[in-house]
Amino acid sequence: MEKIWLNSYEADIRAEIDVCRYTSINDIFRQSCEKYAGKTAFHNLGKELSYRELQTLTADFAAYLQQVLKLERGARVAVMMPNVLQYPIAVFGILQAGLVVVNTNPLYTPRELEHQLNDSGAETIIVLENFANTLELVLPRTQIKNVLVATIGDMFGLKGALMNLVVRRVKKMVPDYQIPHAVPFKRALALGAAHTLQPVDAGLDDLAFLQYTGGTTGVAKGAMLTHGNICANMLQAGEWIKNGLREGGETVIAALPLYHILALTINLMVFMQVGGKSILITNPRDIPAFVAELKKHPVSVFVGINTLFNALLNHPAFKDTDFSTWKLALSGGMSTQQAVAEKWFAATGLPIVEAYGLTEASPGVCANPLNIAAYTGCIGLPIPNTDVQIRNGEGQCVAVGEAGELWVRGPQVMKGYWQRPDETEKVLQDGWLETGDIVVMDEKGWLKIVDRKKDLIVVSGFNVYPNEIEEVVVHHPKVQEAACIGVASDKTGEALKLFVVKKDESLTESELIEYCRTQLTGYKVPRNIEFRDELPKSNVGKILRRQLRDEKSA
Repeated sequence: MEKIWLNSYEADIRAEIDVCRYTSINDIFRQSCEKYAGKTAFHNLGKELSYRELQTLTADFAAYLQQVLKLERGARVAVMMPNVLQYPIAVFGILQAGLVVVNTNPLYTPRELEHQLNDSGAETIIVLENFANTLELVLPRTQIKNVLVATIGDMFGLKGALMNLVVRRVKKMVPDYQIPHAVPFKRALALGAAHTLQPVDAGLDDLAFLQYTGGTTGVAKGAMLTHGNICANMLQAGEWIKNGLREGGETVIAALPLYHILALTINLMVFMQVGGKSILITNPRDIPAFVAELKKHPVSVFVGINTLFNALLNHPAFKDTDFSTWKLALSGGMSTQQAVAEKWFAATGLPIVEAYGLTEASPGVCANPLNIAAYTGCIGLPIPNTDVQIRNGEGQCVAVGEAGELWVRGPQVMKGYWQRPDETEKVLQDGWLETGDIVVMDEKGWLKIVDRKKDLIVVSGFNVYPNEIEEVVVHHPKVQEAACIGVASDKTGEALKLFVVKKDESLTESELIEYCRTQLTGYKVPRNIEFRDELPKSNVGKILRRQLRDEKSA
């Protein structure tokens, strides 16, 4: 496919960059810590870590793993923590020791946790004590030998003891657990500080992360992301967002969990590379506290997803935030709805710059240019060093303007799925990654997602894409959120089922159906509507249609 999208690039954005100019993530980390030593790297709950302090602490932790636990190069280490200061220390420490990070969702059920630990073969895990009870339940059925337990107050000195007391006794946020021989995270740092880290010559082909997919297509699989994959995507993203951003001068909100691939690459990696100050939001679902934190900092970059933008917009105090320093609002993870984008622009004066990616591509594939003035409804253009093709069911490229499945090739594409060559073969062919997303490219190279291939609903032979239905429904002033799925129908094969969270309790089913009739052709109008207090979401706030489908088929 001809790279027609290159003609739509901003003037000084290069189509090809040197993605091999660093030897590893460790190489980038070292250079950033030295260049921005006196600047703040991470801020959380009132505590700041400078790049100099971060470098020292990660070296201590790496030395503990290497010299005390004697972990061999390539061993997998699970990290089960939300956005706290220990997270970047642990991750960069693991990588410096020549080990592999297994990002683990702290909200996993025991079943999910057991699967990931056994599938990855991890023998070491770092867990925040709030979630240690889940780990305790599965430990006997895993290969875990070393457990390190962190606490909220670890990095806060004398104040930390009081913080832990409040979290444990007052707020009762730490369920009882018993894990014999568990080592406190602070103790591990102290033990590591007494040893000298032996440098590890990590290369671009070495495995850095086992990043498990959300399991939306079956059993969760570990995408093998190398140092080269992550370094490439850092540099690709850095090239894309360089205009208007200052090295060592940005304050970035890290509200999405760092263990998720979007925040991992953008918040943890990209803004570390350019010396940014990242404000770690431990619990973004506490919107009042989140808004209060926003008001304390001269924020310049906000990374979020549609549901997070929407939640903030629906909190009355958000509109009183000082947005004068804000430069960039970046969205990924799910489609940004026009109604949300327009309300965000009206409130903040900033457009939401939508990007697209997937775990298997580290994750960045496409993005809107930063100079957009308003909502585009597109996922933008392929980023530098990235090729795309749009193929039909027979694997042939379709013409411009025709819908087909998006295939991606570039240095950010994963090595494969961990110990699953059969699954790897299903999605990787000659370096091309099958995304499962149905897209259309226009004559200028802009890409628009039609929908996920698996979410396609066929009503009486007509294709219906849930994104379109949801986009229409959320424009209704009395609707806060919506999700559409297909359910079995004797008459039409499949019928539309709509789930709605009300913004105004006066909304009725008949009112919403009549509204849809004014916006959609007959076969696209949902006639089965279920009102709910909330919709199921993933750990980053993405609405889970799969879970809604599973409920209806049970």
